[in-house]
Amino acid sequence: MGRVGDLIPVLIFLIAFLGAIFGKDFIKVLGGLSMVLSPVVILVILGIIFLVSAVKVIPEYERAVVFRLGRVIGAKGPGLIIVIPIIDRIVRVSLRTITLDVPTQDIITKDNVSVQVDAVVYFRVIEPVNAIVEVEDYLYATSQIAQTTLRSICGEAELDELLSKREKINIKLQEIIDRQTDPWGVKVVAVELKKIDLPEDLRKAIARQAEAERERRAKIISAEAEYQASQKLLEAAKVLAQEPIAIQLRYLETMHTIGLTNSKTIVFPFPFEFAEFLKGNKKG
Repeated sequence: MGRVGDLIPVLIFLIAFLGAIFGKDFIKVLGGLSMVLSPVVILVILGIIFLVSAVKVIPEYERAVVFRLGRVIGAKGPGLIIVIPIIDRIVRVSLRTITLDVPTQDIITKDNVSVQVDAVVYFRVIEPVNAIVEVEDYLYATSQIAQTTLRSICGEAELDELLSKREKINIKLQEIIDRQTDPWGVKVVAVELKKIDLPEDLRKAIARQAEAERERRAKIISAEAEYQASQKLLEAAKVLAQEPIAIQLRYLETMHTIGLTNSKTIVFPFPFEFAEFLKGNKKG
């Protein structure tokens, strides 16, 4: 129904074209029709045509920016609105959140590493009049702003920061893009880095670095375990040295543990006192 008003210029052109072909005969035909049809019927038909052309239905998720003789008079909707045919012109603007894919950008990071980054921008129009009047095409303009900002911000970050601090970079991108698109009535909801492509040789280097880091951590953990074990053994030795009978009890417990297993090991007890006796004789 809202598109019928666009056909009025076509109908006027068609009537003028038929009048040029038939000349006076066409005027006679119109006169005959006017004699047959009463003025009330003609007014009703004209009223129906006017209503069909003037009444527009705007959905809840859209607004209609109305231009009257070239001057904007505001945004209307949602629901039924009335515009003056030929004099008024409307431009529909969607208020729903728009998902904009930012094309892949070739970027050189701060530490001179070449990567490819792509992102996605979520935004919506909050001021329909500004979105139509202040910029020619807010979708294309927002896309260009997002691309240039993505290259600028990612170029200022190092590779490690780009890989590990995505949330920080996303917030920074959102703030900058939103500040630049605010005069157009566009609100940037979120910006997310989707994918970061690294060169193949750089991927291998990072994999070797990660492997070396894991080996370093494993060696440090093993050395730390040995150190802690030696500390505990030293403490145990000090406790056993205070009571000589304790080492005998430990010796008997070890023999009991060996005897529980079904092994063919032969254990020959050797008293420590005999070892000390031989040691004393050697010194003498």
